[in-house]
Amino acid sequence: MDNSAFHLEGISKTYSGGMAHIEALSDIDLHVEGGDFLVVTGPSGCGKSTLLHIMGAMDTPTSGLVYLGGRELSSLDDVTLSRIRLEEVGFVYQFFNLIPTMTARENVALPLILQKRPRSEVHSRAVAALQRVEMGHRLDSFPHQLSGGEMQRVAIARAVIARPRVILADEPTGNLDSLLGREVLNLLSGLHREDGFTIVVATHSEMPRAFATRELYLRDGHIAKESS
Repeated sequence: MDNSAFHLEGISKTYSGGMAHIEALSDIDLHVEGGDFLVVTGPSGCGKSTLLHIMGAMDTPTSGLVYLGGRELSSLDDVTLSRIRLEEVGFVYQFFNLIPTMTARENVALPLILQKRPRSEVHSRAVAALQRVEMGHRLDSFPHQLSGGEMQRVAIARAVIARPRVILADEPTGNLDSLLGREVLNLLSGLHREDGFTIVVATHSEMPRAFATRELYLRDGHIAKESS
């Protein structure tokens, strides 16, 4: 299997609304190796979230090519892209995106349920994923019974349960105070170092930079600086 997580060539994204045209990304070239912990920084509106959405096959570029594990995404049909989003990319969001009527265990199990995995496997892997993020004691708690930090831990467990190729985290600490944010980053760092996950974090905060193996700074849709 190709060890690269992502390879982007000439990625641009323009949004049109009425007479206005907004260029969110412009001619982005980027390579992410398996095992990277890439932190994408920059001010609000610089294109960070758009970049993650394109990398995760949630949005399509206006021009350019996106390769995930050596496969060019624009050549794939909708069914294949849906399977990639379900099996190969784990998403972590600022506002958690947990289903309020489902318990922590049910939220985490959802990707495997959609994959039609056997019930016994779904249960055991959901429990294991929650234990990995130190939430084994809250299996049957609903989101409204959890703190923000606990909800983000559940969201991370959901992102990793399918053992994806890469985890994409869009402002994962943006809805948390600094203490809880650091705990979440320590958890992501542990998943990177101990479990071997490739992680891409988009953030306007300085805090995630301490955990990065590489940094990318965006300004006005362009790569302004890159370091490793």
